[in-house]
Amino acid sequence: MAALLLALLQAAGGLWGAHRDKPVLMRAAGSAAVLQAFFVASAFGLLVSAFLRSDFSLLNVWQNSHTAKPVLYKFAGAWGSHEGSLLLWLLMLSGLGAAVALAGRLPDALRARVVGVQGLVGVGFLAFTVLTSNPFRGVGPIVPTEGQDLNPLLQDPGLAFHPPFLYLGYVGMSVAFGFAVAALLEGRMDASWARWVRPWTLLAWSSLTLGIAMGAWWAYYELGWGGFWFWDPVENASLMPWLAATALLHCALVVEKRDALKAWTVFMAIMAFATSLLGTFLVRSGIVTSVHAFANDPNRGAVLLVLCGLYTGGAFLLFALRGGRLTSTGVFAGLSRESALVVNNILLSVLLFTVLLGTFWPTVIEVATGERITVGPPYFNAVGLPLLALIALALAAGTFLPWKRGRSGDLVRKARTPALAAMIAAAVWYGIEGGSLAALCALVVGLWILLFAVFDLARRVRTGEVPARESLRRLRGLPRGYWGGTLAHAGLGVAVLGMVGTAIWAEETRAVLAPGQSAEVAGYTLTLDRIYEAKGPNYLSEVSAFTLSKKGRTLRELYPERRWYPGAQQMTTEVAVGARGFSDVYLAVGEGRGENREARVVRAYHHPLVYLLWGGAVLMAAGGALSLSDPRYRAARVAVRRRPSAPALAPAE
Repeated sequence: MAALLLALLQAAGGLWGAHRDKPVLMRAAGSAAVLQAFFVASAFGLLVSAFLRSDFSLLNVWQNSHTAKPVLYKFAGAWGSHEGSLLLWLLMLSGLGAAVALAGRLPDALRARVVGVQGLVGVGFLAFTVLTSNPFRGVGPIVPTEGQDLNPLLQDPGLAFHPPFLYLGYVGMSVAFGFAVAALLEGRMDASWARWVRPWTLLAWSSLTLGIAMGAWWAYYELGWGGFWFWDPVENASLMPWLAATALLHCALVVEKRDALKAWTVFMAIMAFATSLLGTFLVRSGIVTSVHAFANDPNRGAVLLVLCGLYTGGAFLLFALRGGRLTSTGVFAGLSRESALVVNNILLSVLLFTVLLGTFWPTVIEVATGERITVGPPYFNAVGLPLLALIALALAAGTFLPWKRGRSGDLVRKARTPALAAMIAAAVWYGIEGGSLAALCALVVGLWILLFAVFDLARRVRTGEVPARESLRRLRGLPRGYWGGTLAHAGLGVAVLGMVGTAIWAEETRAVLAPGQSAEVAGYTLTLDRIYEAKGPNYLSEVSAFTLSKKGRTLRELYPERRWYPGAQQMTTEVAVGARGFSDVYLAVGEGRGENREARVVRAYHHPLVYLLWGGAVLMAAGGALSLSDPRYRAARVAVRRRPSAPALAPAE
């Protein structure tokens, strides 16, 4: 409640103080932002303490904890519910607001407006928490001695770390949103604005990338169905802001370099936060049923929908009224890096719209007609693959095109070697592994993105053209921002190859095995040696011991489990994953069969290249973090260099 009052002061002082040019109010807004973060952090710390102490006088703790639960999951249980996760959301929001308030080298009016917008968002969500989702509600006069336990599916290291990264990504978009609203209120933006907004967007984008990857990894080994992504509405809720943030990063780069695409940059900043709010609404409204969803309360969902409409609707209205003032002075040719980025952003926006449409269309149809329909993987795959191929083409062209104007002959000369290498490698790979035409196209896309990033790096250091010492000197002189972009692009190519392997070339075997019996999958032999019981800290486990071998040679042992959680009265399946290079053998065991129920239903998968998927995601996030560390983003202002017109039109390396 103290944080709510401070958020009101922060919003009023920041926005009104900047509008009236009142330094006292602007400074008060910054102080309020820091104090608000302190109070939210204090509340969050008290909730974590209650979970660690198993304080069942709090309803939230009683419903989501247990005295026998491991300490890690007691700690993570603080954000394992709707109320607790919303407090974590507010912790990220208030912390970012305080960080902006303390950031140096921002103009006072711009900082005040961004801080004011952060406060305005905080007012709505703090009021929502206090009035409808209080994590400190008491149980009643009689305090239970034991809790109901946290959902066993959430008692996993992946889910302990997945939400903080995901929320930092979601809420991090609010800073870019604040910068966009500030630009609209001031009626101007320049290269310095783009340089200031990029670090905050990079922080959010990198965190969201890691959060999505952790969620996919959790779904892969915890849910036991053998996949990592099912186009679940809540999964899509995290993908949409990621796509918008990716487009925003590229738009801001054009604003910084060429003083162009200003209105589009502001629009994508608003869209990034709008889709983040949509994700928050999806997870907590109850309109979709998902293992990822926190709440099933239409009343609270309606309040969230109103908040989402107020913030995004207000921002888009402001954009409609004042976006025309953001005039661009930069010009560029149809064949240039700017044009490639424009095409890339159009394609990302179309992909975002198709995901948005596929996610909400079933709900729209059900509300309008009462009929329930499903939009699943066939739709998303059919739309997504062609768009991804076109994005790869635009990305590759942009890599080798100069700013402002390029020549088609130069582009062909630079691009033909990596393009031919990608197509030849894909053809050879496809000839060995086989598969559908879609597999071949996806291989080309992944190799195209990866090899173009590698060849561009080699071209920049002039490998083979100058002595190795000179190439090494050029390599050391490349800015961190370039290294980060190259890593991120290469990571996307690597991740696409991982998706191809696990989605197209995966093999599956289902069998009913008793101890001593074996099954085959992709040339590997799985032998069920024994079944035994084990006791965990808050569960009972039935462990099946398997030996993994190939051509008579023992490779390793695998121990899939079936766990019973007495507190939650729930059974879970714990898969065993045996890594083999970039691939793995994936094993899940089901219920007993047969007269004495000694046999077990076994599902075994071989997923080629699946570790390229996780490695590619880590590379992308590392690229974002490396770009974020570039000292150029900490410059007070950006000096826009003006070149004579003739040299400016010449191709640049």
